[in-house]
Amino acid sequence: MKEAHLPARQCHALGLALAALCALAAPAQGQVLRCTDARTGAVSYTDGSCESGGKVEQVLPARSAEALAREREEAAQAIARKEQRLREEAAAAALNPPPAPAAAAPVEPPRCVQSRQQLQSLLARPGRDASAYSQQLAAAQQQVELDCLGAQAYRELEQSRARSAVPAAPLVVLPPLRPVRPLPPPMQPPRPEMRHCNVFRCYDHQGNVYPR
Repeated sequence: MKEAHLPARQCHALGLALAALCALAAPAQGQVLRCTDARTGAVSYTDGSCESGGKVEQVLPARSAEALAREREEAAQAIARKEQRLREEAAAAALNPPPAPAAAAPVEPPRCVQSRQQLQSLLARPGRDASAYSQQLAAAQQQVELDCLGAQAYRELEQSRARSAVPAAPLVVLPPLRPVRPLPPPMQPPRPEMRHCNVFRCYDHQGNVYPR
């Protein structure tokens, strides 16, 4: 004969739930009994008395009116605290909404990808002729813009470039400069003619004295 029709975990959970309900609704001296029928093994809970011949277990002892009132007050406070926490969390979520997911990058058309690869390959292999290489780069860049932007957007881009282009300044040709002739070297004054000299000085014909 089986002892109970209910699994042990379900019986235990059911017993705790009944105990909690009885704690809130039972009278001051209420108690909870677990009754097991001796013939069928069925389990039941009551706040009165079990049928004779069965197994009786006390799940919740009798408590005073003060203890029941205190438990009811604690349960009401716990419910109020939970509701207050839920309200605070809802207010915080309203003030700080989660960031929007980043938009996925647009997928480029295959022709755009191919044009970019050709431009990168050309940049990696510079040519020897600077003029021809510059023309090839310009053509490759133009092809990338056309394939990636589309015909309409590329036409608008070209029109915008034409409007914002700065006109070239006029070329001014200056007349050739006349050659500058070098100046003649300065004339050195003639050296005075000395009339006579002694051990310390010399005298010219004008009477000037020079150290010897």
